[in-house]
Amino acid sequence: MDNEHTELNQQQQLVTDMKSVIADAEDMLQATADQAGEKVATMRARIQERLHGARQRLGEAEAALMAKTRAAARATDTYVHESPWTAVGIAAGVGLLVGLIIGRR
Repeated sequence: MDNEHTELNQQQQLVTDMKSVIADAEDMLQATADQAGEKVATMRARIQERLHGARQRLGEAEAALMAKTRAAARATDTYVHESPWTAVGIAAGVGLLVGLIIGRR
């Protein structure tokens, strides 16, 4: 379960990073809007097309990630409701370990 949580966090960070890259590329395209020439215009059109496709795929990936996150939250909620004392025991154990680690410093 913890490994899945780490994977979800990494995927969320990747989505955030990709949004940032797309935004930077769009800013660069706008900054070069006054550049003339057929080669520049062709390149700008190609980049805009690729950014549009990347934005769509990123939206799909983000939706899938949100669905995974909701499913993991539902599974955790179901587990806690079905086995409340086990969940309390696990939480107490984790708290004890954290307390021991902090106490040694």
